[in-house]
Amino acid sequence: MNVEFNRNEDQLKQLSFTLRQKLQKVALGGGEKRIAAHKAKGKLTARERIAYLLDKSAPTVEIGAFAGEGMYQEEGGCPGGGVVVVIGYVQGRQCVVVANDATVKAGAWFPITAKKNLRAQEISLENKLPIIYLVDSAGVYLPMQDEIFPDKEHFGRIFRNNAVMSSQGIVQISAIMGPCVAGGAYLPIMSDEAMIVNGTGSVFLAGSYLVKSAIGETIDNEALGGASMHSEISGVTDYKFETDEECLDHIRNIFDKMGGQATAGFSRATPARPQLDEQEIYGLLPADRAKPYDMMQIINRLVDNSEFEPYKDLYGQTLICGLARIDGWAVGIVANQRKIVKSKKTGMQMGGVIYSDSADKAARFIMNCNQKRIPLVFLHDVSGFMVGSVSEQGGIIKDGAKMVNAMSNSVVPKFTVVVGNSYGAGNYAMCGKAYDPRLIVAWPTAQLAVMSGAAAANTLLQIQVASLKAKGEVITPEAEKELLDRIKARYEEQLSPYYAAARLWVDAVIDPLETRKVISEGIAAANHAPIEKAYNVGVIQV
Repeated sequence: MNVEFNRNEDQLKQLSFTLRQKLQKVALGGGEKRIAAHKAKGKLTARERIAYLLDKSAPTVEIGAFAGEGMYQEEGGCPGGGVVVVIGYVQGRQCVVVANDATVKAGAWFPITAKKNLRAQEISLENKLPIIYLVDSAGVYLPMQDEIFPDKEHFGRIFRNNAVMSSQGIVQISAIMGPCVAGGAYLPIMSDEAMIVNGTGSVFLAGSYLVKSAIGETIDNEALGGASMHSEISGVTDYKFETDEECLDHIRNIFDKMGGQATAGFSRATPARPQLDEQEIYGLLPADRAKPYDMMQIINRLVDNSEFEPYKDLYGQTLICGLARIDGWAVGIVANQRKIVKSKKTGMQMGGVIYSDSADKAARFIMNCNQKRIPLVFLHDVSGFMVGSVSEQGGIIKDGAKMVNAMSNSVVPKFTVVVGNSYGAGNYAMCGKAYDPRLIVAWPTAQLAVMSGAAAANTLLQIQVASLKAKGEVITPEAEKELLDRIKARYEEQLSPYYAAARLWVDAVIDPLETRKVISEGIAAANHAPIEKAYNVGVIQV
């Protein structure tokens, strides 16, 4: 191995180590002191509940671990968005588990908490996966109620989804394992079955203090909405248990007796590892993101037996399209080629840029995969579409629109992996978050923004300098450099995959070696939802 490979390997392994450290910190939720206080009540933590509930040997995918990171600092932060979401298996059946983390602000709902819960429900809805809610929450975080209560994608949307999911036959099971207050009380009771833990679980529309102030009644929370009252008097809950473990055991019993369901019928062969060493991905991805590399070297270390069937490999070469298998599942891959290529029609083409011919090829390939019912995987390392007079005269907008149209209307499930750059309209064409990928994840090397840091910083600098000069201010070269550095630092922070993950623009930041598992589990989930909609791209500019 050469010096550059070793340098690349050192950097990416260090980024992956940092990722693991960040995940360990997130796993502590509100911190060790709050965990100890929580467990002193006889309660398991959110993560302990999930670990106890899920099948031990089955794969899991955590969604939104970094939600809220770096946000709400003036409120003391909200690690993990105050809720843990995991795709896993209960009694061999794949499902989504949502568990409030009561060590974070008593499980109170911040704006990002609602967004993360809605994302969990979206995954359940799209894939027709059963969903389990482990409820332990003080309700809406009142100081921010205006950002979580009234809008379409706020708190109330969750209960609307409860109703819609139920009407579609998607199984919802809830366990009330702590407080369940006000509007939040509807979530477990709108589920198919609701259970409650005695002594710790409670559910009511208004707690004892609000009842006292509203109607003058004096009553404690246990008598108002505890396990005994709801199981023996109101009939609001279906089962009562003495411990978290007994409650979780009962959920497993329910899943053990559930019937089967129709599938989408996606092709799956016997899984096989790549023939080429997956660990070499660490050294093949350049530490310097401006350097070219051959994306096929990465693909060959992600797909079964390192076998890939290229589509139109001599045409539109800045986008790699082709068929392969990942953990046995048949997939159509659309990936940005980062090395410089030569077109017999237009000459040299820059890697990571989408040209008219590559957009045209990708559109046709995406349509073919829809025709054959093959899930799509997009691998991002894209700077954007080609610009300039030659490209404009060649109809780059028309061809780019064709690709976006074919991808947007896809009825097969789409999965997105941001390997490196994901800039501007390139993010859109390659199935960014706005285009409904079933899962979207980023490697620690990812950057998501409207343009690169250097390009954005220089553009913003020109705007600010022009504004200052218009006011009659004289800008020295030193002051201009200081302004540029300040702008660049702020923009670079926004490029980080963790910045994107904090806002749920991506579902997770993952080690590159987890890519196969995430895609496999994503297709396994998607296979629960038969394709019912015909593929129709509408009007396409040709």
